[in-house]
Amino acid sequence: MKIYTKTGDQGLTSLIGGTRVPKSSLRIDCYGTVDELNSYIGLLRDQPVNAGRRALLKEIQDRLFTIGASLASDPEKSKMKIPDLHAEDVALLEQEMDRMNETLPELRVFVLPGGHQSVSFAHLARCVCRRTERLVIHLREDSFVADLVVMYLNRLSDYLFVLSRQMAYELDAEEVKWEPRM
Repeated sequence: MKIYTKTGDQGLTSLIGGTRVPKSSLRIDCYGTVDELNSYIGLLRDQPVNAGRRALLKEIQDRLFTIGASLASDPEKSKMKIPDLHAEDVALLEQEMDRMNETLPELRVFVLPGGHQSVSFAHLARCVCRRTERLVIHLREDSFVADLVVMYLNRLSDYLFVLSRQMAYELDAEEVKWEPRM
């Protein structure tokens, strides 16, 4: 099977369900940004400090593929069975954040991204997750998007922030505090 089809050479692509849309459409931007986020999660998974979290990070990548499939489907025409999210997926992120927060010092200030390259990757993933969330919320204004998709992305960005703190803690890296100039 060839990877190229040439069907997108005119700037259109097909949603699951067959509807052709411009590659510049908001729906395409949404699931393309989910794909970008998934790549950053893969980068995080490859960091040695996350060896014990690889299975969880892979599960997050699987959920992002689920979200991508949902967003790539035409809500009006697709008859295909698409994997879906469950409330337990959101609960898992919450449980992991609670577990990590048990060992982290209380946060009393804003922190700046950085302190260690691996920690910076977590902050990049968090920022892409927030952008993804904003795009998906914008899409939801005009088209169906399951509530759990927005909830999962919101919780995932929180998880990525706590993960960045946990990684800094485990790497004995400086947590760079923001000290506003007054």
